[in-house]
Order: sequence, then C-alpha cells, then structure tokens
Amino acid sequence: MALSDVLSVSLLITVCAAMMLGFPVAFTLAGVSVLFALFGAALGVFDLIFFNAIPGRIFGVMNNENLVAVPLFVFMGVMLERSRIAEELLTTMAQCFGSLRGGLAISVTLVGTLLAASTGIVGATVVTMGLLSLPTMLRAGYDPKLACGTICASGTLGQIIPPSIALVILGDSLSGIYAESQLAKGKFIVEPFSVIDLFAGAIIPGLILSGSYILYLIYKAITDPASSPAYYDATMTGRQLAVNVVKALFPPILLVIAVLGSILGGLATPTESASFGGVGATLLALVRGQLSLKVIGDVVRATTRISAMVFTILIGASIFSLTFRGLGGDHLVQGFLTNLPGGFFTAMLVVMAVMFFLGFVLDFIEIVFIVVPIVAPALFLAGDISPIWLGVMMAMNLQTSFLTPPFGWALFYIRGVAPSEIATTDIYRGVVPFIAIQLMVLALIWAFPEIVTWLPNVVLR
Repeated sequence: MALSDVLSVSLLITVCAAMMLGFPVAFTLAGVSVLFALFGAALGVFDLIFFNAIPGRIFGVMNNENLVAVPLFVFMGVMLERSRIAEELLTTMAQCFGSLRGGLAISVTLVGTLLAASTGIVGATVVTMGLLSLPTMLRAGYDPKLACGTICASGTLGQIIPPSIALVILGDSLSGIYAESQLAKGKFIVEPFSVIDLFAGAIIPGLILSGSYILYLIYKAITDPASSPAYYDATMTGRQLAVNVVKALFPPILLVIAVLGSILGGLATPTESASFGGVGATLLALVRGQLSLKVIGDVVRATTRISAMVFTILIGASIFSLTFRGLGGDHLVQGFLTNLPGGFFTAMLVVMAVMFFLGFVLDFIEIVFIVVPIVAPALFLAGDISPIWLGVMMAMNLQTSFLTPPFGWALFYIRGVAPSEIATTDIYRGVVPFIAIQLMVLALIWAFPEIVTWLPNVVLR
C-alpha cells in the first residue's frame, strides 16, 4: 500500500475516533484534515493547492438554494412543537378509535407519521411523542415495552417521510455526485436529479413503513390483548369528538398538503415551500394562542443553533473531503468496492453495513457529509442504479440504525423522557419487532426499486 493510501485510511480512522471521543464534529473534521494535509505535504504525497478550493466551496454552500431550505424547515418544525399540535392530535385520534384495543398505539403511529411530514426532525418528534404519549399509554395499562417501541419507531419516521431535513441534505449531496459519476462513465446527457425527486421517491416507502407498524400493532392487540388495552373517554360526546377532529386534524393536514403538494406539483422549490411552511406554522401557533415573544425567541434560537451546526459541519466536511481526495482516498475506496466479489450487490451490502454501524455513533448529517461523498461515486460506477433509490435506501438504513440497541439515537431520546421505573432493557426489547419490520421493508425496496422510482416518474417526468 502506498504512503498516500496509508495516510488516507489513517485520516478516516482518526476522524472517526476523535468524534467517538466526543470532540466537536465540525472542528474535528477541519482540524484533523489540516494536520494530515500538512503531514502529507511534508512527505511529498499531498499538494496544498487543493486548499485553494476551500473559499469556492464555502461560497458554493452560501449560494446553494436547496440548503437554504434547511433552516426554514427547522423553523417550521420547532414552531409546530410550540403550538401543542401533537398533544391535540394524540388525544383526538385516540378517541376516534373508541374502545378498540391497540387504538392508542395506532394513534401514536398516525400522529408520528403526521408529525414526520410536518417537522422532519427525528429527535424532536421522539422527545415530543415520549413526553405526551408515554404517560398516557402507561396509565391506560399498556405494556411498557410496546409503548416505548411504538414511540421510538413512529418518532423516527421523520427520517424518511418528506419534508425531511435529512432528505434535503442527502438529496443535495447525491445530486452532484451522481452527475459527476455519469460523466465519468461517458454519459454526457445526465438525467436530472434533485431534492424534489428524493422527496417524491420517499413518500411511498415511508407510508409502507408506517402501515406496517400499524399492522403489527393490530396483530399485537389480537394476539396479546393485555399488552394494548382500549383507551376511551366516555364523557366526550360524538359532537365534541367531531369538532375536535376537525380542529386537530385539518390545520396540520392542510399544511402538509400545501408544503408537499407545492413541491411535487412544481409550484414551488423546496426552499420556497419551506418558507411557506414556516409562515403557516407561525399562523397556526397564532390561531392556537401559543404565539408570544418568548416563543418566537425560543424558536429563533433553536433554529439558529441547529442550522449553524449543520452548516459548520458542512464546511468542516468540505475540508475533510479535499484532504481525503488529495491523498487519493477516493480512488482507494472506489477500487476496494468495485473489486469485491459479487460486484455491485456485495459493494452495496458493505456500504449499507458500514453506514448502519456508523449510525450508532454519528448523526445522519455527519454521515451524509463524510461517508456519502466517499462511497456513493463507487456505487454509481459499479452499477446502473437510480440516485433516488440509493438515497431512500441510505435514509431508511440509517433510520433502522437509529432504532437498534444499544446505541440507537432514538433509544437515548426515549430514555431521557421515560420514567425511571421503565428499565432500559424494556426499551431495547420493545424496539426489536419494529427493527424487524424496518429490515423487511428495506429488503422489499432493495428487491423492487420501482416502489421508490414509480412516483417520481409519474409526477415529475
């Protein structure tokens, strides 16, 4: 192995190790990369002229219209948290199921699906659902394992159901990589690919996943009735329930239809639609009497903090990417993946496994900015695959990782809001059936890519 190859592998290992030790991601990426670049230059295997591209990359980030959607979607999600929409949705939908066993768990899944389409922020959804629904489910006599598993699984739907911030970042990253890989293969007429395509491709898989959760909950209620008893308030009249359903369901559904419909219908870009969603969420909070200067201040601070984290990581990842490529690491990875026995199938399996395990220790944003630019070019060169399919596969794979014990992010979120009498092992055991469902849906999408590509071809082509 050449010296440059040794340095590129060492760079990757050092960056991952430093982040596992808890050092800030953005500064770790930039700092370690600069040190390796200087070391490589001293040994004559790295040309510092690569760093001349850093200002251009930062300016490109500033001018990237797709990435402007990130703070706008974050604003929309945080504002909806303050409007108590989840609380009203949960109690209202639970009443709709009446005396049906498992109705509360099903309503949690449906609310999680709607919140995923409204906010796109996984951590916020899991914490919100945990605070609101877990005490209610436990008071209703639900098995703590089933309650925690349902909340974790439904909360992570924000990873795959658009408008997901993760899909915005992933789609933007894959679009440039896909174009470059097609040119490298000699295809000068490249089929366009954008964040909108990824949004359209993720809708059906997300709904299949949500529907599979509900089917499991129905099965659980039939085979083990004690685990999911009925939850019903007999004091509420049919008229009251009808009014509550209209008040609780109509505004968020209208907002989701407006945001997604304007994107898929070609009426607005993701950024324009996100700005509309932010205004809509603010008006919704105003109508519900939840809008105040304190709420606005909290929302702005949270949006600024999350957005600053995303873009700082992106700049650090750009420096890492330049150093890694300058040391020839991209060619090393490409050669490794393309020379594996079994061709594309094995390469894809290895990439999915690596991303799955990295999902234990790294956030989705970090994986997209660090890992995807390294492995995606090799996958596009190894097989004639759709970037929409690859993006959905990666997103759902990482969603599964976030659910998997002992390091899944969703498990940490629910542990933070669950009462002390619920053992951590109960949380782990509760998510196992949902992980199995995730893997089955992932295998289904792998076997039948048309599940992902059909809607974009119908709506956007």
